[in-house]
Amino acid sequence: MGKTIPCDVAIVGGGLAGSLIALALTERHPTLDVRLIEAGASFGGNHVWSFFGSDVADSDRWLLAPLVVHGWQGYDVAFPALRRTLDATYYSITSERLDAVVRARLPARAQMTGQRVLACSATAVVLGDGDRVAAGGVIDARGPADLSLLELGWQKFLGRELQLGVPHGVTRPVVMDASVAQLDGYRFVYCLPFSPTTMFVEDTYYSDTPDLDVPVLRERVRAYAGAHGWHGSAGGAHEETGVLPVAIGGDFDAYWRSGGAGVAKAGMRAGLFHPTTGYSLPDAVRTAMLIAGSRDLSGAALHALTHGHARTCWRSRGFYRMLDAMLFKAADPQERYRVLERFYRLDARLIGRFYAGQSTMMDKARVLTGKPPVPIGRAIRALAGRR
Repeated sequence: MGKTIPCDVAIVGGGLAGSLIALALTERHPTLDVRLIEAGASFGGNHVWSFFGSDVADSDRWLLAPLVVHGWQGYDVAFPALRRTLDATYYSITSERLDAVVRARLPARAQMTGQRVLACSATAVVLGDGDRVAAGGVIDARGPADLSLLELGWQKFLGRELQLGVPHGVTRPVVMDASVAQLDGYRFVYCLPFSPTTMFVEDTYYSDTPDLDVPVLRERVRAYAGAHGWHGSAGGAHEETGVLPVAIGGDFDAYWRSGGAGVAKAGMRAGLFHPTTGYSLPDAVRTAMLIAGSRDLSGAALHALTHGHARTCWRSRGFYRMLDAMLFKAADPQERYRVLERFYRLDARLIGRFYAGQSTMMDKARVLTGKPPVPIGRAIRALAGRR
């Protein structure tokens, strides 16, 4: 029979969302007994997370500052009829740095890696080895719940870090190069110059299906790099793949329950991701700060707090889901790039607020005014057909 491990707060899932909550709680409540439970051997998995400076409130930047490994001023976008440099700060975090910071800042007892979770409730976590964590409150941050309850498109990608024989000469990230051939929906390439001879290249698709053909995408990354004269090796370097949901509609309450009724949640499991980009970092920061600022960390209070926050966010983001419906249902796959090409002609501050999920009413009106890049009839049918 396994042992019982008591603690104040147990966080299930040591990815970005769970790790940020653990770091925020440890900083704001140093005497709190926090346990961060992760199935893998390290925290953070295998990822590069990037974000704009405007994605995170000034008061919350201290949480991310130790995690940032790369930063730039300005970024580029490219489309068949538009090339533009936008003046904004842009940063990247790696899973290796996240793991190192978590291990340095959390007490050893809090770091529970290699722990398979069989079940969890609002106040308990049952581990695969038979041990049980008895907590004042539990937060489940293990990743998506039942995505079939949401109406989705997909953003899928494969990224590789290339070690080059000569400097590439690129000084800013290319956040979106959609001048490439449009395949499998809206396609663009994403490039991060990590050093003068290191380039991270990611082939990305806004697609109707979540399927990834890894060998094909590797070859497309190689071909893109070769076309830019970036010759070198990807052997042994970082590679990641991902499939992110792009929300069109769905039943938020049913989705929440599918991840565990009555249990506090964070990250993708809480439905806290940008409906259009699929990215969850800004929401992960806000959730961590919300929880760290709470005086009641009991299971029931944490559930009420996180459910209320996630439900409010879902309801407030109907505008983005409407745009997603038009992108996926009204635009022909090979013509979807026109939607983004038009969007990137708008004011840089509007674009920044869009990525942060904080578009104003004036922003929304500006996005919708003018000649739409999709047929009006299709747009109307797409909006009428959303669940």
